[in-house]
Amino acid sequence: MRPPVDARKVYIITGISGAGKSQALKCFEDFGFFCIDNLPIALMDHFADLLARSGDLRRVALGVDIREGRFLAGLPAILKKLKTRGVAHRLIFLDASDAVVIQRFSETRHRHPLGKKVDQAIREERRRLVPIKAVADKVIDTSSMTLGELKERLSETLELTRAREMALSIVSFGYKFGLPMDADLVLDMRFLPNPYYVPGLRRLTGLDARVQKYILGQPVARKFLDALVPLLSGLLPHYIREGKSYLTIAVGCTGGHHRSVFVARHLAQKLRSTGYSIQEFHRDIHH
Repeated sequence: MRPPVDARKVYIITGISGAGKSQALKCFEDFGFFCIDNLPIALMDHFADLLARSGDLRRVALGVDIREGRFLAGLPAILKKLKTRGVAHRLIFLDASDAVVIQRFSETRHRHPLGKKVDQAIREERRRLVPIKAVADKVIDTSSMTLGELKERLSETLELTRAREMALSIVSFGYKFGLPMDADLVLDMRFLPNPYYVPGLRRLTGLDARVQKYILGQPVARKFLDALVPLLSGLLPHYIREGKSYLTIAVGCTGGHHRSVFVARHLAQKLRSTGYSIQEFHRDIHH
């Protein structure tokens, strides 16, 4: 018997053209899913075999739409067949009002897949999709949604934790070598006393316990760190809610050896303890 695939990890995205299917698939990619857009329905049976045999394809999202033509009518039957074969799934149907869809096609100047005037094509498409919408596990109306709001709704549907929704990087750097080009937030640590001028600490880095002890021994440093961690912890969920998939926090000091390295390490440890997955880099530590 084929092993079942986790029902929360195999999603089929469909709906009205212009309702946001392509954007939804991009969101799924950001969530770490393997995505295929417009997989022919006739091949789903074969894809089910691949899912059953592969231990790697455990997070899959498939995009299906009106471009399937007459084969689209067979989707409900195919889904029932997949379920009997142990491939559990959820069908998400994206919808939007006619006025919004017409406006989106007008703004993008894309041609409707049915090749008719947009208002006529929408009516025809809705008629064809009635049986599919009827079996959907989740219907999402995107008429008034931003991309960030759509991502938030999909996140709720997938029951993802927010900590897994955004790739968060913390990088230390030296101002004398220039700002990191991919920095979203920049924190300047040059207001802290510089261990470079303390005998015995110059050749060490912010990863050394003696440097860390020296910086933490400064009241201004403790006060700053006590305020910084709660501030960032409160901001990150809002970046996620607005659809931010990647965020880089750059922490700088003069040379990128002491203060910035210590604060970047401290910040990474604190945010990891609250559930975020952090990548930590020290760009200029060996300059």
